[in-house]
Amino acid sequence: MTPPVFVALSKVLDLAVAPLSWAIVLVLAGLLLRRRRPGLAAALPLLGVTVLVLFALEPVSRRVVGAVEAGAPDTFHPDPPYDVVIVLGGMVDASASRASGAVELTAAADRIVRAAALLRAGQARDVLLSGGLVFPVPGDRPEADQLRRVLLEAGVAPERIFVESASRNTRENAVESARIVRERGWRRLLLVTSAAHMPRALGCFRAAGLEPDALPVDRRAGDGRGASWLPRAEELAASTDALREATGRLVYHLLGWTR
Repeated sequence: MTPPVFVALSKVLDLAVAPLSWAIVLVLAGLLLRRRRPGLAAALPLLGVTVLVLFALEPVSRRVVGAVEAGAPDTFHPDPPYDVVIVLGGMVDASASRASGAVELTAAADRIVRAAALLRAGQARDVLLSGGLVFPVPGDRPEADQLRRVLLEAGVAPERIFVESASRNTRENAVESARIVRERGWRRLLLVTSAAHMPRALGCFRAAGLEPDALPVDRRAGDGRGASWLPRAEELAASTDALREATGRLVYHLLGWTR
């Protein structure tokens, strides 16, 4: 298992690569330098605002998102059926779920929707849901357990649903899933996750000794038509997520967690 300190540091790194963080640092630097370097102090906040606006523009954010999605392979072949479709977590809004008592999904819900469709169509015999609790709050249930509830409500038979609820990051998704795959004797595997996440996830599964086919979903780059040049908060969020994923790939590569 990944040391807890690394899990915590990964969240700090998320903040470090966010354009909003860069803008805040630049504004604060300008305030600190206003007496010693007034010219530079005036320029830094302007640079911070420019960075923020740039990454909040749809044409820019879609380019950034497209760059991280471009490496996602699609090797899905529906015939013969897969022994198991492995679905990675990262699609449950824990806070909203606690508030409502229901399973509240994020924009990455395509992962579980597509898995349910594969099971209904007979293109996969079983499903393995992978995802635990990163920073548990008393009363929280692991994400994989919550996603099991979603599939049960969608009519999937309980004996077809398997759960891995110990993992806290992508590497652990792969390691823990590999253990269950070997125990069950599954051979033909299909990995389902968001397109931006697929290259890193697939590399982790290969490093864990598995060679699944890949089905990337939840594509966000778009075709570029009708893009707005007005800055929007959702585009800033999309840029930030893409930058975090790119940084995550680099870190995983340096640590030897992907192949």
